[in-house]
Amino acid sequence: MYHGCPMQKKIRISEAESQIMDALWRKAPLTPEDIIAAVGPANGWAPGTVRTLITRLLRKKALVGARGPQGYLYRPLITRADYVQAESQSLLDRLFDGRVAPLVAHFASHRALTAADIRKLKKLIAELEDDHD
Repeated sequence: MYHGCPMQKKIRISEAESQIMDALWRKAPLTPEDIIAAVGPANGWAPGTVRTLITRLLRKKALVGARGPQGYLYRPLITRADYVQAESQSLLDRLFDGRVAPLVAHFASHRALTAADIRKLKKLIAELEDDHD
């Protein structure tokens, strides 16, 4: 799910659609041909598949298209940071009742945290504690 601003309705972006968004977040605006070249070969997608994904994103209002001097150009209407925030919150809500501590505990219990991860978490916790003082 995604919401670009608090008043905008949430948008669901599929994994395939996120490939299109990633290309546009890296560099925008892009022509349809640019997008096809950026994501088609890596995913084994034909140009028609990429165009279908673009159309879906246009309908969802995740992208906007306009005719420019170089032809038709697309640009994202949502930021990557907002998308990541919404997807992260969705994961927390679905799997951990919206709480971060059980998520971290899950990774810790499965030994998925490196020493560097633990140092970063300790630093973040210290910063959060300072902010609350």
